[in-house]
Amino acid sequence: MKKRRFLVNILFTSGLLFILIGLIILRQDDIVTIIHNYILPRTSTVSLGDKNSYYRDYDFSFVQNTNDFLPKNYQDILNIYYTAINAGKKEFTFYCPTEYDECLNDIQRLANNQTLLSDINNYVHPFNGFSHIETEYDTLGRVSIRIIKSYKDDEIKLIEEKVDQLYLELVNPVSSVEDNIKNIHDYIINHAKYDSARSNENIITYKSNIAYGPLFEGYAICGGYTDLMELFLEKMDIKSFKVSSDDHVWNAVFLNNTWYHLDLTWDDPVSKDGKDYLEHHYFLINTRQLLSLEKTQHQFNTNNYPELKEA
Repeated sequence: MKKRRFLVNILFTSGLLFILIGLIILRQDDIVTIIHNYILPRTSTVSLGDKNSYYRDYDFSFVQNTNDFLPKNYQDILNIYYTAINAGKKEFTFYCPTEYDECLNDIQRLANNQTLLSDINNYVHPFNGFSHIETEYDTLGRVSIRIIKSYKDDEIKLIEEKVDQLYLELVNPVSSVEDNIKNIHDYIINHAKYDSARSNENIITYKSNIAYGPLFEGYAICGGYTDLMELFLEKMDIKSFKVSSDDHVWNAVFLNNTWYHLDLTWDDPVSKDGKDYLEHHYFLINTRQLLSLEKTQHQFNTNNYPELKEA
């Protein structure tokens, strides 16, 4: 029995010796970096910091804002990504706790799923949305997100000034909310054409994929129509988000405790005779009505947009 205890003591002492040798080999700066970047964050709270003025302080069924950046499951990871994007961050770092064994596998699963990332992006204000997002992680559990925004600062300034001007012209305080939304819907369609060259041939002449295109250049694809409408809905304090199918995007609008679809792209059809048409077939309709009109481009994942399942 004494010999076993002696052997254990030798092994324990040897282990400490190897650790000490390793610490001696490492520079002091390296030791401090490891402690501060890996050991402390995985056992303490990570702070989000400041949120910008486009932060949405309400939640959705699919993703919610969070103050807990030590994820315990896959939904927590989705919420962390959403919160960082929604707060307007360009970079954000959090850590996988040691007890969450599948954390890095789940991070990799999300980072490789561009459709899911796009769906998360649809729930934030357009000015906080990304055109591209990158995730870096290591085996010690450090996860860093880099968010490349869809809008540049100079574009945001011009767009906000124009939207403020149009808002005074189009929104009547004594009219119903539906009528004011219709005024905006009609204005956008009457002042923009569908950018077929970009959509069909990938010829990029205009910024038609963002709100700048329909607002200043008179051309839009579905992203441009939807973002511009979203900016007006936000200014009207109406809860909304964007909905995506495989190759299309449109608005979801919350009115009278009900979620509705609003698709300006399909209300601005490309006609064979070249004439401009203004329609209201896709104006504030429920999901059943939407899919009865068109099923191919409007087949969205109801798991990622649960508010619209029964709409």
